[in-house]
Amino acid sequence: MTEFTVTIDGWADGAPIPEKYAFGKKSETDHVALSDNLNPAISWSGAPEGTKSFAIICHDPDVPSSGEDVNQEGKTVPADLPRVDFYHWVVVDVPAGVSGIGEGAASSGVTAKGKPTGARDYGVAGINDYTGWFAGDPDMGGDYGDYDGPCPPWNDSIVHHYHFTVYALDVESLGLSGNFGGGDALAKIKQHTLAEAGYMGTYSLSA
Repeated sequence: MTEFTVTIDGWADGAPIPEKYAFGKKSETDHVALSDNLNPAISWSGAPEGTKSFAIICHDPDVPSSGEDVNQEGKTVPADLPRVDFYHWVVVDVPAGVSGIGEGAASSGVTAKGKPTGARDYGVAGINDYTGWFAGDPDMGGDYGDYDGPCPPWNDSIVHHYHFTVYALDVESLGLSGNFGGGDALAKIKQHTLAEAGYMGTYSLSA
């Protein structure tokens, strides 16, 4: 039986993510600057018999549960602060005949006020959690569909881990539409998963 595997071309599994795949990069003048925000090229192989579609979720489980100290001069986000998930990429209904998404196909540059959700050549994109992060911001607020890359707090005491997981599913469609997020997708995904495989990268903006 062939093992279901995921590959990302941009870095070795578990290694630091190059800044071109990030939303934010280090800046000597203002802590953080906007980066290239390209989605990495991701591919998968060895899906089990009966696979009718795929789903892709990228999440960071290391996001501070409280924003009180985040990006504040003279403060550091403590390592022992409870952490929560932040979804960076949510795609469902990827056709069974698709075996990858090319670099930059889901995101190329930071788009202020977000990108639309919905049908793509490679599936159906939901919203990522920048939607909530920028809510109420007059310059950046909006619905952030598809991929937007790492931008952890520049004063965080820990390195963040980004988990790209591909799920092989037993249905052609999960029936999701509109502004569904990572939690909505996973609730459906878990009911139909035949196999899953992942790839991980790390990222930090801390000096």
